[in-house]
Amino acid sequence: MYRFLPAQLRKQPLALVGILLLATFAILALFAPLLAPDNPATIDLTHRLSPPTAAHWFGTDELGRDILSRVIFGARLSLSISVSVVACSLSLGIVFGGIAGYYGGAIDTAINTFAMNAFMAMPGILLAIAFVAFLGPGMLNLILALSIGGWVGYARLVRAQVLAVREREFVESARALGASNLRIFVRHILPNIIQPLIVQSAIGMAGAVLAEATLSFLGLGVPPPTASWGSMLDEARSHLFDAPHLVLFPALAVMLCVLCFNFLGDALRDYLDPRTRLSVGL
Repeated sequence: MYRFLPAQLRKQPLALVGILLLATFAILALFAPLLAPDNPATIDLTHRLSPPTAAHWFGTDELGRDILSRVIFGARLSLSISVSVVACSLSLGIVFGGIAGYYGGAIDTAINTFAMNAFMAMPGILLAIAFVAFLGPGMLNLILALSIGGWVGYARLVRAQVLAVREREFVESARALGASNLRIFVRHILPNIIQPLIVQSAIGMAGAVLAEATLSFLGLGVPPPTASWGSMLDEARSHLFDAPHLVLFPALAVMLCVLCFNFLGDALRDYLDPRTRLSVGL
């Protein structure tokens, strides 16, 4: 896999670490039923709080469930929610930020003042907690809650990029040839602002993983017995000293998943920005 990477990325060891970690988590998520040694919901009270052994590599929890299996299925849940949240947030950000930046004037003022600034004034995690507490826990509600709080960052980025691109010569040429506003935005503006959006999406994945784990830790995530890294940490709080492996492995999973997206975001920023690429000799 190393040979097929661009030469610029080969010079960044953290990028390689991020790619390897992401590939590992993706494989675990896609093939969880095949890779998990046990059913993550199977209860075996005769082996509760068992430390790591040959039979249970990560040990078992207070109900005797295999922690390795729950960590693997937790990767599927966490990545599914994170991808969905970033996709929804990015889509909303492109729509509202694109409209505000392209048309400007009163439309820009209305969207920027009454929508973006209003949502920016409220902490995203508190807004998500209130939304899930009102509608109840569940995967769909969790995705909607995190998307509502996360679209503003993408919208502000899109608006700033569109404001810089909309007066360029190729946009004026397309407008003079009679192209519609939608065609101009999709065919001429969006391809020229996609690079910072890719970087923001990679970093946003890290934030979505952490936010999902936080809400699950607070009991506002996907209901049990579905395996979630955050809910596993919540269940392990009372066994922090007598069974530390209950905390160790899901916490490592969250940390490594967040790190891999941060590494990839930094590498993509350096790779896609020509100025940074020249300054570091990529």
